[in-house]
Amino acid sequence: MEDYRKNSHWLNEALDENNTEHTELIGNTTADICIVGGGFTGLWTAIHLKNEDPAIDIAIIEKDTCGAGPSGRNGGFVLSWWGKFLTLEKLCGGEEAVRLAKASAEAVKKIGEFCSENHINAAFRQDGWLWAATNQAQIGAWEPTLAAAEKYQEYPFERWTSEEVAKKSGSERHISGVFEDVPASIQPAQLARGLRRVALQKGIRIYEKTPLTRLQKVKPVKVHTPQGTVIAQKVVLAINAWSIRFAELRKSLIVVSSDIVATEPIPNKLKEIGYDNGLTISDSRMLVHYYRTTVDGRIAFGKGGMNGLTPYGGNLGKMFDGPSRLSNDVTEWLKWTYPKLKDVKIDSSWTGPIDRSSNGLPFFGYLDGREDIIYGAGYSGNGVGPTYLGGRILSSMVLETKDEWSTCRLVRKLGRDFPPEPIRYFGGKIVRKAVVARDKAEDEGRIPGALTEYFAKFAPAGLSPFKGQKAGIKK
Repeated sequence: MEDYRKNSHWLNEALDENNTEHTELIGNTTADICIVGGGFTGLWTAIHLKNEDPAIDIAIIEKDTCGAGPSGRNGGFVLSWWGKFLTLEKLCGGEEAVRLAKASAEAVKKIGEFCSENHINAAFRQDGWLWAATNQAQIGAWEPTLAAAEKYQEYPFERWTSEEVAKKSGSERHISGVFEDVPASIQPAQLARGLRRVALQKGIRIYEKTPLTRLQKVKPVKVHTPQGTVIAQKVVLAINAWSIRFAELRKSLIVVSSDIVATEPIPNKLKEIGYDNGLTISDSRMLVHYYRTTVDGRIAFGKGGMNGLTPYGGNLGKMFDGPSRLSNDVTEWLKWTYPKLKDVKIDSSWTGPIDRSSNGLPFFGYLDGREDIIYGAGYSGNGVGPTYLGGRILSSMVLETKDEWSTCRLVRKLGRDFPPEPIRYFGGKIVRKAVVARDKAEDEGRIPGALTEYFAKFAPAGLSPFKGQKAGIKK
C-alpha cells in the first residue's frame, strides 16, 4: 500500500489523524455526475452541487486518496485575487474584475466559516498576506496592481513602512511591501480531508485509488478505470496539473514544480524574531519565495515556478512525489531570508506540480465543445482559496444555470498559449535559465542582460505579478 504521507508534512499530519478506509471502484456504476479528481476543485464542486440539488447523484474518482495531490502539498496560502487584479481587469473588464476580486476575498471568509461549522481542524488563521520585496529591484512590483484597483475606488492593500515590513515579517531582509488583511494560512491537507468527510456525509460517493484510464466520449459519457466504469450524464474534469493529458487543455497549460521545506518546531525562536502568527509572505522575484508559520511553531518555506522538474508531453507519472530534489537550495534561501534561523533543522521537504496558465488565472470550459464534459484548471499556484469559486463556477455549468458564475469571463474558449513538444520542453528550459539569471542579477544589484530580459518575459504568470511581466498583463 502506498504511503502518501511522504509527499508532504501536511499529508503526514492529516493522514495520521484521518487514516480512514477507502473504497475503490470495482465493476460498473452509474451517476448523474462523475467528478474526476478528489482535490479542492473536485470536492468543492461536489459540495456546491449537493447544496444546490440534494437529490443529485455524484460519484468522485480519485487516483490516489483525497488531498494527496497538490491540494495536500501546497504552501497553505488562502489568497484572494486582488494580487492578480491587473490580469482580471484585462480579461474581464473593470466592473467584472472588481466583482471577482471581491468574491475571491469573500471565499477566504467562507472557507474559514466552513471549517468552523463542520469542525474541520485545519488551523485557519486569517492574519493576512505580505507582498514583499527582498531586494531593491523588487520594490514597487505591486504598484501597477494597486493603481489599477484604485481606479475603481478599491483599496485592498495597505502600504507598510520599511520598519513595519521588517518587524512584522521577522527579518530585515524584507525591505518594502504591502499588506492585504483578507488572506489566511491553513493546513491544506486537513482541509482536503475535512472536505472529503463532509462530501461523504452528504451522500457523495468517493472512489479512491481509482484513476481515470480512458474517457469515452459517448452519450452518456463513460469514465473507465482499472477495475470498473462510471456511466454518467455529465463529467467534470477537476484534475488540475494532470489536465495536460488532454491535448485541448495541454495547449493552454504548463506544469512546473514547487518545492517546500519545513523546519523542526521552533516556537520560541519565532517569538524572538517576531514572526509567530499566521501571516503569509511572498516576495516579488520571478521564482517566487513564499512562506508561513504553522500552529506548532515551524516555518514552511517554498520556492515556486520553473525551478525544478518539468514533464515532457502529457505524462506526469510520479516525478513530483516524495522529498524535494531541491531541498538544499530551498533551505539555503530560507536561511538567507531569516539569518537568525541559520542553525535550525529541517524536518521534511516535498515537491508538487503547479498547473500554470499563461495569465496566472484558472480557466473553465467544455471539452471539445461538449456540454456534458466540463473542466477547470490553471490555478497557477493560487488555488486554495480560488477553488472555492471554481467549484461554484463548475456547479453552475453542470446545472446549466445561467448566472454570474457560468457566464463569467473565466469560462472561455482556449487558444494556443504554449507551443507543442518538443519546443515546449526545450523552450521552457531556455526561459527557466533566463529567469534564474534575472533573479540572480537582481539579488546582486546588477541589471540583467538584454537577452536574459528578453527570454525571461516569456515566463507565465505566477503567484503575483513581477516587474516586467508580459503574460496576462501587457498587450
